[in-house]
Amino acid sequence: MPGRSGVRNDGRDPAVAGAVLLLPDGEPESARRASAWSYAAVLPLGRTLAKAGRDDGLVVHSVRYRGRGWNGADARLAADATWAVEEVVRRYGDVPVCLAGHGMGGRAALHAAGHPAVNSVLALAPWLPDDDMAADPEPVRQLAGRQVLIVHGTNDARTDPELSYRLAERAKKSHRDICRFEVHSDGHALRQYQAEVQALAVDFVRGSLFTRSYARPVADALAAPPPLGLRMPLAAGFGRSLRA
Repeated sequence: MPGRSGVRNDGRDPAVAGAVLLLPDGEPESARRASAWSYAAVLPLGRTLAKAGRDDGLVVHSVRYRGRGWNGADARLAADATWAVEEVVRRYGDVPVCLAGHGMGGRAALHAAGHPAVNSVLALAPWLPDDDMAADPEPVRQLAGRQVLIVHGTNDARTDPELSYRLAERAKKSHRDICRFEVHSDGHALRQYQAEVQALAVDFVRGSLFTRSYARPVADALAAPPPLGLRMPLAAGFGRSLRA
């Protein structure tokens, strides 16, 4: 939590100027309770974001799902994400929210982006269903007016990176503020280049929530037409180059 300077008469914290909701990974179908491992996996990113955004008034919360399954039309994890956004509004008032999800949590972040309080989405290795002519495609209309960053490892064996590219390409036709970075040779957990992924996330969150200038690679990716802005390579040492 950022430092507090008291509580207003309505019970809300005036020190909070923006919020990130971390959405852990899940499963396509499951009646089991939420995974403690998936919850723990997003905590390093949460700590990094909270530390970097402390002076901006950033608060970071991890969402604990009611269960681990998306479960078809129930879209259970997206519903939990929407509930969490409502809780941010109740606690902190009219502050911008970034939904940051990994795997199935990335899908939940993209689905829940239509909430009026959401101004940005960070989808890390988002799980997306295979293209099926008999089913409706993943929605993208809710991304209008949001800043969207997708990050995907090219060696992801759990969720096909080409599916996130196709979704981004479809969204980019009508929504300008979307970009996608590829992490070459990295897998679903994005561990090999964790420092670079976290630095990219920090730059995107601070830029989208607090209108700071984006780093040149992010600004270029947002401005570039497909496929360039949707296949942007995440360079080794990204965070070090910013500090320099």
